[in-house]
Amino acid sequence: MDRAEKKELVTELNGIFQKTSVVVVAHYSGLTVAQLQVLRKQMRAAGASVQVAKNRLAKIALEGTDVASIGPLLMGPTLIAYSDDPVAAPKVAVAFAKDNDKLVILGGAMGATALNVDGIKSLATLPSLDELRAKLVGLLQAPATKIAQLSTAPAAKLARVFGAYANRDAA
Repeated sequence: MDRAEKKELVTELNGIFQKTSVVVVAHYSGLTVAQLQVLRKQMRAAGASVQVAKNRLAKIALEGTDVASIGPLLMGPTLIAYSDDPVAAPKVAVAFAKDNDKLVILGGAMGATALNVDGIKSLATLPSLDELRAKLVGLLQAPATKIAQLSTAPAAKLARVFGAYANRDAA
């Protein structure tokens, strides 16, 4: 990798660190290429990304960003998972680490807040942004559905009573 490519990678990483809401750092030593591809595919499906970069270049890219607290975690064979949704990357990383013991989560950052392994795991248990939106829409629609049911219920009861009287007379 020549100097220009390194500069371009540092610029790209810096842009990622500035705009992303959560970053997870993990050791991937011992994972096969196929396992890494599966991890990348799962991350992409959840709206997150995984990047393997030289630690020295990643530390340079961290300067001046909110997630600069992950700098000390960048030792050895590390990968960086990030997403705009604060739950997506931790959720996929924790799930993948459960199945593959070779992926070891070291920690991460959410904005300016540094997270340890337990912080990442607790983030992974939270519902995603889409799930929260769905719950909110469900809660907003529930009262309207109840009102509609209540307004039609008296008419339906009246119709059943009239139907019962009509059947009684016919019998």
